[in-house]
Amino acid sequence: MKDLDHWYQICPELQQRIGYSFKKESILMEAMTHSSFANEWKHRRMRDNERLEFLGDSVLGLIISHYIFETYHHLPEGELTKVRANVVCEASLALKARRINIGSYLLLGRGEEASGGRDRESILADGLESLIAAIYLDGGFEIARAFVLNNFHDLIDLAANGDLMTDYKTKLQEIWQGGQQGSTQERIEYCVVDEQGPDHNKTFFIEVRVGNQTLGAGQGKNKKEAEQRAAKSAINFLEMKS
Repeated sequence: MKDLDHWYQICPELQQRIGYSFKKESILMEAMTHSSFANEWKHRRMRDNERLEFLGDSVLGLIISHYIFETYHHLPEGELTKVRANVVCEASLALKARRINIGSYLLLGRGEEASGGRDRESILADGLESLIAAIYLDGGFEIARAFVLNNFHDLIDLAANGDLMTDYKTKLQEIWQGGQQGSTQERIEYCVVDEQGPDHNKTFFIEVRVGNQTLGAGQGKNKKEAEQRAAKSAINFLEMKS
């Protein structure tokens, strides 16, 4: 994003993409403002999207929870929890953010822009949660609900039918405790073994360990991403052994 004038020019395009026209475009701008951009524009006293992200997480969780509760009567509480977790996880949110092309409308600082932040899963997921909060505040709960269900219904159906598995950490825990690979007394641990790059573009390297045994390894632009990749690596390792 080159400047604010350019953002205002493409703002109508974003609203057309999401199917909602804001009464207050300022809240849409806040939803698309990353902290790195707000820090560079302190003289404008711009607000970043971190507070909206907090609210959007709760709004999204409530909408998804209510929908699956009303729709999938055969699922017990534990399964409902898994469905919701898979739908609202970072990977799923980033997937939906990419389909809306949220990355093109984010206001990022120069360093974040240069380091590929426009396609970083955590930033995209946070941006989508912030957008959901902005729609909720500007248009009300029912409009936010319609937006969420219109964009997430396919992932909800996949998760409810067991065909969406994006939370590899939870899956690894189930495999380890339910199988014959080891005692349930042994805890799975995620250990940061290395960090590379400057603070604005750091890469984390994480290993999954049980006792002295390393089950898998992964890397990512944040610890959550690296842990999920390490867990996926561990799942592949355990499946090859079985």
